[in-house]
Amino acid sequence: MLIVYTTLPDNNTANRFALALIEQRLAACVHIGAPLTAVYRWQDVIEQATEIPLAIKTPRAHYPALQAWLEEHHPYEVPEIIAVTVSDVLPVYLKWVQQETKTRP
Repeated sequence: MLIVYTTLPDNNTANRFALALIEQRLAACVHIGAPLTAVYRWQDVIEQATEIPLAIKTPRAHYPALQAWLEEHHPYEVPEIIAVTVSDVLPVYLKWVQQETKTRP
């Protein structure tokens, strides 16, 4: 299982992404976090922006399709897409994640 992190520019976009990922069974669950402030360098200028974080729970086997979907739909030129392997997880939760993402349209 993986938790995939990304950030989006606003709540409306975050909600659209979360719903689409669940509907397409690319994820079993998406947590939409509270707004945060990102500080970063972009094209040699230090920027600050408010972003909405997403934590996406998915089986490892779905990662290539999830990454492709995020890259295709993400509004940022260089989106943050970070996948973290979950080494320990409650077995019944893992089973639920697998079940909810089992049948992709």
